[in-house]
Amino acid sequence: MMLGYLLARAGIDVVVLEKHADFLRDFRGDTVHPSTLEVMHELGLLKEFLKRPHQEFTELRAQIGSTEFVTGDFSHLPTQCRFMAMMPQWDFLNFLAEQARRYPTFHLRMRAEVTGLIEDAGRVAGVRAKTPDGQLETCAELAVGADGRHSIVRDCSGLTVEDIGAPMDVLQMRMSKQPGDPDLVFRFDRGNALVLLNRGEYWQCAFLIPKGGFEEVQQQGIERLRTRIAEIAPFLHGRVGELKDWGDIKALTVRVDRLRQWYRPGLVCIGDAAHAMSPVGGVGINLAIQDAVAAANILARPLHEGAVTTDHLAQIQSRRALPTRLTQGLQVMLHKQLARILGTSERVELPRPQRIIERSTLPRRIRGYLLGVGVRPEHVKTPDVYQGGRLAAGE
Repeated sequence: MMLGYLLARAGIDVVVLEKHADFLRDFRGDTVHPSTLEVMHELGLLKEFLKRPHQEFTELRAQIGSTEFVTGDFSHLPTQCRFMAMMPQWDFLNFLAEQARRYPTFHLRMRAEVTGLIEDAGRVAGVRAKTPDGQLETCAELAVGADGRHSIVRDCSGLTVEDIGAPMDVLQMRMSKQPGDPDLVFRFDRGNALVLLNRGEYWQCAFLIPKGGFEEVQQQGIERLRTRIAEIAPFLHGRVGELKDWGDIKALTVRVDRLRQWYRPGLVCIGDAAHAMSPVGGVGINLAIQDAVAAANILARPLHEGAVTTDHLAQIQSRRALPTRLTQGLQVMLHKQLARILGTSERVELPRPQRIIERSTLPRRIRGYLLGVGVRPEHVKTPDVYQGGRLAAGE
């Protein structure tokens, strides 16, 4: 959606195909990091964007064993917004769609499920999609796979996927929020790990389990799961009964992988379709936005001139490969630490040297920068006024 908006803004004819009739799905990436808010600022959309219901966090706090500490401090970032925003992804997507429709070259087709690629003489020439009205064939100079970790486009492309692996999966659920609840995002202790995201009226919860362990958790019974949640977050003791049955819990299989090559003639993948990220840190959506900005910066002119080559597509991967690898490397390091916590029933504590280091503000600021801005943040370029498409008034 972001790439479609940026290209339409530059006067490029764009068709975005969306499988569902709307964007209303829960337990998706809802963290909007300062890097993404910076993009919205550069587009002149930030003020309107922040009118949508959201929560703001200048820091994230965690508890390991009995020790509380700040995992990330955003208050000193060199960005327009020195906070992380929590906004339902459907609100974010609806906002982008509204803004993109200002441009006559932007076309959004809902209920259009991509099923395959159109090939011509060894290059991708478009996509096939299933719609309520029958088969749809959309021919294009360039197809972009931005359809997530279970990408159909990627599966049909023949591109090679490298599986980096993840030692855990996640159980996602909601629980009501009450005044006075502690604002701790991460809780780790005695084989339990819980992430709590403040969604205003409720907590969006993520309970970490060993990879492939959902069946075992189910065999232990939902009462055992309620007990484990109450043990690690005692203030939820009177609310775990809100989890009536397994229908209130969604299991997410965590994947960390990346394409060896993100492109082939006529096709490029970005976001989770190119590099599936762990939910750790909520960086997936924000890394995808950075991919979109880089892709728009590189592709706008050659698309307008009808002269996109594989060299342009390679430039996208070259630009974004380093941030992807470094971010996934950090996630793998965190996964190993989480695996040790999940693998013991003993009390877990921060090592004394780390507790001493955490008294300084430097570690939290470094982590805040890596989480909030990341490696190689992208910036929106002011597009030329191309023939066939002009910027909206005031842009």
